[in-house]
Amino acid sequence: MSALVTILDDEPAIRQMLSDALAEAGFRTMSFGRATEFEAALRRTTPDVCLVDLGLPDRDGLTLVHRLALEQGATVIIISGRAQVQDRVTGLELGADDYIIKPFDPAEVVARIRARLRTRTRSAPSDTARFNGWTAHFDRYALEDETGEETTFSHAEGEVLRLFLESPKRLITRAHMQETLGGAAGESFDRAMDVRISRLRTKLREDPKNPRLIKTIYGAGYIFLGDVSWS
Repeated sequence: MSALVTILDDEPAIRQMLSDALAEAGFRTMSFGRATEFEAALRRTTPDVCLVDLGLPDRDGLTLVHRLALEQGATVIIISGRAQVQDRVTGLELGADDYIIKPFDPAEVVARIRARLRTRTRSAPSDTARFNGWTAHFDRYALEDETGEETTFSHAEGEVLRLFLESPKRLITRAHMQETLGGAAGESFDRAMDVRISRLRTKLREDPKNPRLIKTIYGAGYIFLGDVSWS
């Protein structure tokens, strides 16, 4: 079955434009003009990708993006007229996977969605990784410690964690992260990665001054030092 893309935007013309482009590209779509309608639909179905406008009439779009990233596990792409770097950084920090500025070409949106879905498909075969007393459950976005206590992580944080766990004890450069995870290179991408890595370290109970697992190699990138097994 084709991937389901939900569109949340209060402008009917944009919803129709995106629905037409996505349908032509082979995607299933559901469109909503208000956050309350969108959230009600989420109780009945689970989309693969959520396109979310920040300028909603009944809800703060950034708050909704943060909740989607933590609870739904779907890929979240912001579509917004807010072009400032800080808005893009904030959206990515809150868990969005990508940020597209209005006005946009529908073909670009389709291409970004396909790129994100390819990333998820590549990471689908193994859902569980064990390392240094931790178990990462990518099927339910949770980190489990040796006592069985679980801490959730967002889809965006999970992409970074999987990248580390699939290449332990190897240098991962910022350029490789950008190429693998997608998104436009630049200040907003770098800051979003810094935030996601900081949150992963906190969830792994790392000493921020001397992390044992995710090491920063200044001027080069990162190295994950754990011993990893997949199942």
